[in-house]
Amino acid sequence: MKIAFFEVAKKEEQFFKDSLIGHEVVCFEEKLDENSVEKASGADIICVFVKSAVNKNVIEKIPNLKFIITRSTGYDHIDYEYAESKGIKVSNVPAYGSHTVAEFAFGLLLNLSRNIINANNYIKESSDFNYSSLMEGFDLAGKTLGVIGTGKIGKNVVKIAKGFDMKVIAYDLYPDLNFAKENNFEYKNLNEVIPESDIITLHTPYTKENHYLINKENISIMKKGVYIINTARGELIDTPALVWGLKEEIIAGFGADVLEEEKILKDEKNFSTSGKITAEEKVMLDLNHQLMKMPNVIITPHIAFYTKEALINIMNTTVENIKAFISGNPINLVK
Repeated sequence: MKIAFFEVAKKEEQFFKDSLIGHEVVCFEEKLDENSVEKASGADIICVFVKSAVNKNVIEKIPNLKFIITRSTGYDHIDYEYAESKGIKVSNVPAYGSHTVAEFAFGLLLNLSRNIINANNYIKESSDFNYSSLMEGFDLAGKTLGVIGTGKIGKNVVKIAKGFDMKVIAYDLYPDLNFAKENNFEYKNLNEVIPESDIITLHTPYTKENHYLINKENISIMKKGVYIINTARGELIDTPALVWGLKEEIIAGFGADVLEEEKILKDEKNFSTSGKITAEEKVMLDLNHQLMKMPNVIITPHIAFYTKEALINIMNTTVENIKAFISGNPINLVK
């Protein structure tokens, strides 16, 4: 079969070729979208990552396509419903970084709670060990952590929180009551978790149903001084409402590895010069730049997954998914 990989670093290319001997493997560093789809010409299988946009038009232009694999847990960058209607299977990598992302979420939280980045920048700029000009931090011990989504990542967040002696409450469409009992926390409905939490952390996959799960209505009932962490998907949070909540000082701090419409930020120069950016996207771009400039906001460029261990897991699972499909027994199919 011809297998086309997109968003593949040069250092990863040889691994895929060595692992799939007997097949025609082509690799590209660029993302797959309507502008690059000709590179997938003749492909039976395409493999992408989160920057790609595998929509209906892209799928239509790859007539031999039988299987799509994304090297990520999320798959909202793929029109999987249309793919399935064409008899094309879609798989993801469901659990490559459950510890990795959970640890990163606490990295964001600790930087917010103890002003680590600001303190480091202050020292670099001044070489002055007088800390009186820095904002005081706060303890995590005793604080209530609201965990939204208790899949594998969310469960690891709960375990870490318990190590910090935090009180945990959680929301999930499918609560794991045995896990809750084992780890001494309580599931509540979303409208209870949000106003009771000192810190809210998001670990749910993005779906059409939970678009803007965090919005102006429920931000308005949050504790004044709440902190929000998002390492899941940017579209879970209504960005205008988030900026409003920060300016109104309802939200004391925000830490995120993902932003709504982050694809525009990743390719901002090309979007701006091509004239293809819409009025709505321009508004979102401006809001994201506002967030990045706020002193009580920490934003990283979608790197929560980015460890040596996680990358190895991603590559191994990707190869397993491809081999399983070729053998006629596909695994990790998206739902």
